[in-house]
Amino acid sequence: MVVRGNCFCICDSGTCNWWFFMGNCRSGNPTDNIIVNHDFYKGLYSWHPNCCNGFIVSANSGNRVGLSPKSGGNYAVIKNRTEHWQGLEQDITSKISPGSTYSVSACVGVSGPLSGSTDVMATLKLLNHGSGASYMFIGKTSVSKGKWEMVEGIFSLPTVPNQVIFYLEGPPPGVELLIDSVVIRCPSSSKSESTSIGCSAVGDEVIINPQFENGLSNWSGRGCQVVLHDSMADGKILPETGKFFASASERTQNWNGIQQEITGRVQRKLAYNVTAVVRIFGNNVTTATIQATLWVHTPDRGEQYIGIGKVQATDKDWGQLQGKFLLNGSPSRVIIYLEGPPPGTDILVNALSVKHAEKIPPLPPPIIENPDYGVNIVTNSQLSDGTDGWFPLGNCNLSAASGSPKILPPMARDSLGVHEPLSGRYILVKNRTQTWMGPAQMITDKLKLFLTYQVSAWVRIGSGASGPQNVNVALGVDNQWVNGGQAEIKDRRWHEIGGSFRIEKQPLKVMVYVQGPAAGVDLMVAGLQIFPVDRVARFKHLARQTDKTRKRDIILQFSGSESSSLFGTSVTVMQTQNSFPIGSCINRTNIENEDFVDFFVKNFNWAVFGNELKWYWTEPQRGNFKYKDADDMLALCQNNKIETRGHCIFWEVQSTVQQWIQALNKNDLMKAVQNRLTGLLTRYKGKFRHYDVNNEMLHGSFYQDRLGKDIRTYMFKTANQLDPSATLFVNDYHVEDGTDTRSYPEKYIEQILDLQQQGAPVGGIGIQGHIDNPVGPIVCSALDKLGVVGLPIWFTELDVSSLNEHIRGEDLEVMLREAFAHPAVEGVMLWGFWELFMSRDNAHLVDAEGEINEAGKRFLALKHEWLSHAHGRIDIQGQFEFRGFHGTYVVEVETESNKVSRTFVVDKGDSPLVVSIDL
Repeated sequence: MVVRGNCFCICDSGTCNWWFFMGNCRSGNPTDNIIVNHDFYKGLYSWHPNCCNGFIVSANSGNRVGLSPKSGGNYAVIKNRTEHWQGLEQDITSKISPGSTYSVSACVGVSGPLSGSTDVMATLKLLNHGSGASYMFIGKTSVSKGKWEMVEGIFSLPTVPNQVIFYLEGPPPGVELLIDSVVIRCPSSSKSESTSIGCSAVGDEVIINPQFENGLSNWSGRGCQVVLHDSMADGKILPETGKFFASASERTQNWNGIQQEITGRVQRKLAYNVTAVVRIFGNNVTTATIQATLWVHTPDRGEQYIGIGKVQATDKDWGQLQGKFLLNGSPSRVIIYLEGPPPGTDILVNALSVKHAEKIPPLPPPIIENPDYGVNIVTNSQLSDGTDGWFPLGNCNLSAASGSPKILPPMARDSLGVHEPLSGRYILVKNRTQTWMGPAQMITDKLKLFLTYQVSAWVRIGSGASGPQNVNVALGVDNQWVNGGQAEIKDRRWHEIGGSFRIEKQPLKVMVYVQGPAAGVDLMVAGLQIFPVDRVARFKHLARQTDKTRKRDIILQFSGSESSSLFGTSVTVMQTQNSFPIGSCINRTNIENEDFVDFFVKNFNWAVFGNELKWYWTEPQRGNFKYKDADDMLALCQNNKIETRGHCIFWEVQSTVQQWIQALNKNDLMKAVQNRLTGLLTRYKGKFRHYDVNNEMLHGSFYQDRLGKDIRTYMFKTANQLDPSATLFVNDYHVEDGTDTRSYPEKYIEQILDLQQQGAPVGGIGIQGHIDNPVGPIVCSALDKLGVVGLPIWFTELDVSSLNEHIRGEDLEVMLREAFAHPAVEGVMLWGFWELFMSRDNAHLVDAEGEINEAGKRFLALKHEWLSHAHGRIDIQGQFEFRGFHGTYVVEVETESNKVSRTFVVDKGDSPLVVSIDL
């Protein structure tokens, strides 16, 4: 017998099959127990002791072995056991359907020479003609004398072998195994038979011994020692709950910690909440991150590590770690463990719990009374009363002066429309000794929750600055900094600052202030406005723009044998697909979830891989290539006629570069770059429509610093030579929202033009679109500026985040409508849509178990809105005219003799499209 954790097999040929599969119940009545004589009412009928002996104890029998029947009826006693694997078995071959998932629950006990506890396991023995037996672990429980316990687990077989035998085993030789009842059924049953027979389960708790009531039973160290305590540090550290806690000590690596195997106790496609009560101790470390991680092993993909959640733990008190996870595939082994603090620091755990996540009702849509769209909440913004209402933040001096612009900043003008001019007065801030010093004002009572506010101002700096200066409109919300917009200033001109914010929790105090230039540099602020934006009014404007940008007049010209009699014939036109690219990020593990794949292929026509094409994924160690994940994902997309973007060939931010690459000398690094280009683009030539060549060049410079400025041009040129069919993109973030002086549109344009001047074949502009509380005119302003370059613009990684699904959906609608209405934008990629598989919390459109939320419904409603349908009759000229979105259509014509259906495509164009339909 070979043992690997909780998985084991006995192999006649020396080779073993290890697996654990889960699927959906596909046949049979899910409430039927497939075990015959499950409660031993008929003695041992259909049961067989495996190389041992058995007998039945009844409620009326005097021959009991320390326990009364739990069910009030009979139970089996298996005795004369000389091996751990000996127990009671039943052949269930004829009851199993391939692909179906079955749950197992058995009431078990022990008797005989045993001190302490022992494990009882449920196992499947799988036999095929011509090969040795293999064994599938289902579940186990810890049992001590005098008490019934429950063994629970689930299993699924992709194909049914010649023989499937279920059996119970486990206690040491000489110990008698007691079995009160066994139930095997599909888990979708609304009634649990195990409840009806009186066995008490642990609710939905996955962890065995979660609070260490049974010592360290079922717990072990992951590369370290695990010790049980009732106190530590001379009684200064006590359990927060219960009587005990555990420590993971003698840790020599960050990943060392305490672990428990949960194989067979978690199901695929179900979400689980994880909570742990933790703290740290020792090594003079006062605070450190503790992380809960899932180690998963699958037969076809090897091992994976899934981050669940983390907390900043201290040595002063217990803290709570929370997280959530979901398994898309069917793992053979699953282990949950805690890790993170530096070596030498103990991890203390008072409790760890894993439970199926309850569905939480969504928050209602916020009700906002009297939103006062467009009304400035800043007092004395025009300085008609001098500096009344303002105060200096820090020991600086404020005064009012004249000579600032009288026109509204452009982004504010786009939101407010016709508006009175500014006064031309500004606040002059002098004697600044810190960068954060500037004019400030309290606005707590003027703000309304859930409204999106636009920020607008003119700013200027005085003389004495050395180099570019950042100026920032900021908000202090209960002492938390909120970015209201930034500008980089290199000269003495007035510059526009535009930004936005939203507050979703009631604050105690909110202060707005302007800060940023270096100490000693004067600051000037004019016309600061903060006003709520009317998104609905903006949507109406965008609808008119969208009609001009994404629609075309179509004339259907009908002909055929019955053309003379077509006048008045009924015509129905239905658009089946809009040709505008709307895609999503996917991950390799996602494609193992049928529900994810179904939503993806129905609602997206482009894909981008989250990590699987990045260099750190395809070559994690030098010469160790891993392309299978990308190959699998590409095959899924090709099979469903979904186009793909290649993200990314290189990533310029140093923290994302593998250590082995960072350790190379200049010559070896250049060779590695050449090999990366050749290997990737030769392998996938013609398969990716786009490539992000060197990601985030505005925010990183690893390759440029190591190999010189020309390396960026070299990357573009070489990629183009290796795959001329691919459009090569620059790609960066915070270009569109006014919050980052490293990546505002003018700086992005400067970088693109510089690359082109050096001969780099830049073919597209990528705006990632990780944005909060977007304001349409601010986004549109960035698109207008970038559009002047003349390259196609794509939102490449769009996501928005809000705890309230209605607000999240509204934010997403803002971004999608702005993109769809703008003529320079040629595609939008969402950075995911499924909960737990996105880079940001509260950004998903579909929850972990497949339910579409309010944001998802808003997304689908927009996609439906952007499909054109028309109905009418053929005119005297044999024509039918309508205006519709670009894309694929089906037209149905019902003549006197038959019903005819034809497909046609509407491409972009300014003139009416004439489509000939031959009936």
